[in-house]
Amino acid sequence: MSLDTAGGAGAGAGGSYGEGGTLSDLFYPMYKRLFDEEGDFVSNVETKLAEARMPETVEIYLSRSLAVGVLVGLVLWLLGVFTGWFVFSVVLTEVPILLGLPVGESTAAFLNAIKIPAFIIITGIVMGLIGFGLGFGSMVARPYMTSGERKREINVLLSDSVSFMYALSVGGLNQLEILEAMAKADDTYGEVSKEFQSIVLETEYFDTDYRTAIRNQAMETPSDELSQFLTDMLSIINSGGDMEKFLADQKEKQMRTSKQEQEMVLETLELFGEMFMTLSLFPLLLIIILVIMSMLGEAQDFLLYGTVYGLIPLIGAGFLVLVSTVVQDEVGDGYLDPENADAAADNTAMFDLGIVNNYTGEYGLFDRIKSREGTYELMEIMKAPHHFFRDHPLAVLGVTLPISLVVLAFTALSGMAPTSWEGIKADPILGTFFWLYAPLYINFIPLTIFYEWNVRSRRAITDKLSDNLRKLSSANDTGMTLLESIKVVSDTSSGKLSDEFETMYAKVNYGTSLKTALVDFNNKYHIPRLARTMKLISKAQEASSQITQVLSTAAQASENQDDIERDRKSRTRMQTVIIIMTYMTLLGVMAILKVKFLDVMAGLAQQASGGGGGGAGGGGFSGGVDVNMLNMLFFHAVTLQAIISGFIAGYMRDVSLMAGLKFAVILPTFALLTFMFL
Repeated sequence: MSLDTAGGAGAGAGGSYGEGGTLSDLFYPMYKRLFDEEGDFVSNVETKLAEARMPETVEIYLSRSLAVGVLVGLVLWLLGVFTGWFVFSVVLTEVPILLGLPVGESTAAFLNAIKIPAFIIITGIVMGLIGFGLGFGSMVARPYMTSGERKREINVLLSDSVSFMYALSVGGLNQLEILEAMAKADDTYGEVSKEFQSIVLETEYFDTDYRTAIRNQAMETPSDELSQFLTDMLSIINSGGDMEKFLADQKEKQMRTSKQEQEMVLETLELFGEMFMTLSLFPLLLIIILVIMSMLGEAQDFLLYGTVYGLIPLIGAGFLVLVSTVVQDEVGDGYLDPENADAAADNTAMFDLGIVNNYTGEYGLFDRIKSREGTYELMEIMKAPHHFFRDHPLAVLGVTLPISLVVLAFTALSGMAPTSWEGIKADPILGTFFWLYAPLYINFIPLTIFYEWNVRSRRAITDKLSDNLRKLSSANDTGMTLLESIKVVSDTSSGKLSDEFETMYAKVNYGTSLKTALVDFNNKYHIPRLARTMKLISKAQEASSQITQVLSTAAQASENQDDIERDRKSRTRMQTVIIIMTYMTLLGVMAILKVKFLDVMAGLAQQASGGGGGGAGGGGFSGGVDVNMLNMLFFHAVTLQAIISGFIAGYMRDVSLMAGLKFAVILPTFALLTFMFL
């Protein structure tokens, strides 16, 4: 067991007994009675706890899980008993007949006497068992889910991590130094770095040789790919093989593996696109069936409301969750950790005033500096608010949300927007526009503009990253230092990245270290793939300015990422088109239903009644079906479907909900225009 797991387990045990230990102590005998400590279940949970890096022993964790299960079971048992009593004592006025078997009068009286108490007891038991299963099952599932999340992140980052280790090997670092450098790179390589931290800490504090530590971690890591890599590395170490050649081969292998995994993900997304096409049409078919049943007097309005306001959002949310389990998003926030306080001031949050925060409270001078720095920052934002909102798109909601609330209040108080459900039903276009479309436009349009601007400004850096890295490698190969190579590339290239290289060169000339300049440049854009590239270069240049092979490796890793991104864009473009065309088909069908079905039937009903308002809401027909209500539900159905389809299309394309903002604005507009002109 690695240090991080073993040491944490002891701490977790102590903490458990100190804080939540009462429950663990209380249910420990139950754990001993129910579970075999040598059994597969306990062994599997213990393995997952180690893989999830959860600092608890399996005995304490399962004892607490039993406690949670029993407590939740008791709560649901009480709820079940109360529900059973309420149903059979208040809702049902007569004792229900179950099988209707012929029995004697005395037997029937006895059965009727115990029937309701038996129902109440059985309801309580069933609900209690369900509660215990939910409580205990959720606790047991937690380490499995955490382990799965770590496995996913490790697999995503493994290719770049191996490239980083290869670059370090090329730079002249030995095996132990490579392990230590990987352990310190958790700001870039996340969970992969934490696996190497366990190796390093075990060698330092448990007096274990690093070969044994690598072997232990290969058995405990949740990723099969990393386990195989560590096993192969161990064989190279034991045999005294060429580590640099091994890492070069592994780098090529992991890049091929990344492309293969991406291919599998894209094939799954194609299947999901076809699945969504079918699922999105299901509410439409159900609405048509319910409308026909309503005409025959066989359906209730709440089924229509449930389909529109419940089923459509649930299908969309469920599909988003399903897609999120497959697609691989970018891991990390893209920031690199500076090594000094001055550089840390550049890695600021939205309203961080920088290094002055470290000295306030001690001297009045720094308090005045902080006050004036805050004023200065505010004035800079006021001078160029569009640049601030470009860098922080979500901040624009702080402006648009109050505006939308003011608009809603004004339209409601002035009588422009209907303030009752009946008013919205009488004029669904007007009511929905003020209560849904106006806030949607006010909030989403500015947010979309600044988000897309932010994405394009950052993409301007990554679009030419591979080419410029190749140029840096070629220039460095001629004997130039890395700084001189940066100057040459900035002079011979164009674009935003070239301008940043020029700024970087100027910073170094004015006394900033090259590593700090690289970190500042990265943190300005905080793109995860850029962070991994800058981490690799900044670490390699510490040993030497002649890092041609390192730059070639960085360029190759960037090109591999470009290929994956390009393939994903082209493949998901078709899925986006399918989702949009499916929605347009649904919109067309709903529009035809409104024009050729509802409006015609309403006209026939008015003729049959002699123009005298034959139905509820002024538009009833065939047993009192409300045409105005159906018009409203049709319009709301296509509007909700438009917003949901927009977010799903954006998420499948760019693995970001905010990427679907533009679709969530455009598609509902088609629905609004269609129903306005019908």
